Amino acid sequence: MDGIHLFGEWYDCPADTPEFTRADALRTLCLAAVAEAQLTAVGDCFHQFEPQGVTGTVLLAESHLAIHTWPECRFVTVDVYVCNLQHDNREKAQRLFRTLEQALQPQRTKFRAIERGGKDGS
Repeated sequence: MDGIHLFGEWYDCPADTPEFTRADALRTLCLAAVAEAQLTAVGDCFHQFEPQGVTGTVLLAESHLAIHTWPECRFVTVDVYVCNLQHDNREKAQRLFRTLEQALQPQRTKFRAIERGGKDGS
């Protein structure tokens, strides 16, 4: 399926922010960012690790968001994939990605985008 897959590695995030350390706060942030990007959440699951760290996913009608935090390392990984079945959703995916990045405030980032699918099968 045609779409865009965005990958981020975020370093040196402020480790004391609630969204970085608490599943409920990260869930609230992610669902608000999905709605703001005008994507459609159809389910979610967030898990709190002890003593710290959160992993979460939001299942989208358009595909998914996955996010994982390591407060002890001040590190986050994020994965946003959206399909373009009826509409080009690239800008929505990029908006979701940017909103999360702004909220978690990394000092250093790595980013990769992959165009998925292709009408010609290549």
